[in-house]
Amino acid sequence: MSEATNKDERTWGMLAHLSALAGYIIPFGNIIGPLVVWLVKKDEYSLVNDQGKESLNFQITMTIFTVVAFIFVFVLIGIPFLVALLLLNLVLVIVAAIKANEGQQYRYPVNIRFIK
Repeated sequence: MSEATNKDERTWGMLAHLSALAGYIIPFGNIIGPLVVWLVKKDEYSLVNDQGKESLNFQITMTIFTVVAFIFVFVLIGIPFLVALLLLNLVLVIVAAIKANEGQQYRYPVNIRFIK
């Protein structure tokens, strides 16, 4: 794992993950937040480039899983899946933010790599 030493770089890497929490308030904020952070700072900081893509890929993956779980709500098995996805997303985003703030390149355990 690569270690980032610049405090600003680590802070922006952390924000790349934490900005995904906007999705709990704004529709698709979970995708828009990391996308904005990544686009603004990707050329300036290598950690932000890496963690921005990681966060963005994870949030796109979670959005797809949430849509599928929502479809299954109509047969009643989707409700526990939706709750589990929301909790999993929250916990993993916090863990990723902490790791990025420590300068580590965090990898989500479940992630489809749309952006490489």
